[in-house]
Amino acid sequence: MNKSLSIAVIITLIFLSGCKNNSNEIRTINFWAMGAEGEYVQKLIPEFEKLNPGLKVKVQMIPWTAAQEKLITAFASNNLPDVFQLGNTWIPQFSVIGAIESLDNLIMKSKNVNEENYFKGIWETNRINGKVYGIPWYIDTRLLFYRADILSKVGYDSPPKTWKELFDASLKIKNLFGAVEKYPIYLPVNEFAPYVIFALENKATILRENDSYGNFAQKEFVEAFKFAMSFYEHNLTPLGISQVTNIYQAFRDEYIVMYISGPWNIKEFTKWMIDEYSEKWMTAPMPSKDGNYPGVSLAGGASLVISKNCNQKAEAWKFIEYLSDSKVQREFYSISSDLPALKQVWEDSSFKYNKHMRAFYEQFQNVVPTPKVPEWEQIAFSKIQQYAELTSRKVLSVEDAMKKLDKEVDNILEKRRELIKQKKIAS
Repeated sequence: MNKSLSIAVIITLIFLSGCKNNSNEIRTINFWAMGAEGEYVQKLIPEFEKLNPGLKVKVQMIPWTAAQEKLITAFASNNLPDVFQLGNTWIPQFSVIGAIESLDNLIMKSKNVNEENYFKGIWETNRINGKVYGIPWYIDTRLLFYRADILSKVGYDSPPKTWKELFDASLKIKNLFGAVEKYPIYLPVNEFAPYVIFALENKATILRENDSYGNFAQKEFVEAFKFAMSFYEHNLTPLGISQVTNIYQAFRDEYIVMYISGPWNIKEFTKWMIDEYSEKWMTAPMPSKDGNYPGVSLAGGASLVISKNCNQKAEAWKFIEYLSDSKVQREFYSISSDLPALKQVWEDSSFKYNKHMRAFYEQFQNVVPTPKVPEWEQIAFSKIQQYAELTSRKVLSVEDAMKKLDKEVDNILEKRRELIKQKKIAS
């Protein structure tokens, strides 16, 4: 073999060797998950990697308290992970700043991710200006936890199904307790959800003019807020959160009889309501104003999104599809107790025959998203709660409180109005 031929052979072998290495290259999908989910999801990764040779998933756990700031910082430095978890109310913020990818084209080609597989209201939380940006991973909503034994004593063998029944049952329970300091219902002012739920049930529109102004002084919201405040006026709910230091003990001790909360409390109530108490509590969908039961509630949970700058979107989508498989969703529920997003999984016996879970399935048929604006959490957790406390303590009338709330929310949404004017966000 001459020298030039030998060199050619060596170069060819090196080239072929390089091609072989590239074909066996391991690709890593970076995934950020929040809270305990970051720990739970890692138990599902080995099966994904087994099904997808050449792909590895690196999970980073992010505390919920630091998640939003860390994600914004990562976006600013162009260092977002390929896939990450977002609370449903965060989807608007990250879509507006251009941090996450629209998934419509990927959904159209998918075999197992389809809008029809999900609860309508939950899916809608991920749709911004007609485009879908996230896939529901696990879901939650709020409904009524109640002491069935106490309600039965005042003539309610089934939970209240209307506002009228809810108030009537509360009055009768208060009469049953007499002078003893116990309360029929707990409507804490540091939880915005009940007040917004009542408003939505009364056909109120939370924000107006393309979600750029507050709409709390409208008749429907005022009526709903007055209904909530009537429980304070008649001493049917504790005044202030300091009166209930442990919700679960208060529930067991009959200090409170009804409480609006979500699935995260099922496990805790089960721990506290044991032995003779185990059959004394139940869950039920929210009562409606007009008898069209169940009433409305909020669409909550967390979704999976893909970074706009992800350079391996096909692989990232493959991971989302895996986590969206019905078998994987069942397994994730068994590990985490997070409610599955897929309607199909709710057909399993673990849900069908779980008396406390049935109400959640019913409620998910009638859930709606909160306003899809990045400022929503500031409005809800700061302003609505602030004015709920002021009205419950009669510092302000409901009408005055809602007018003031509108002004503060208008100030919060000033930047949104300017962006709409500049056509930087859709109107």
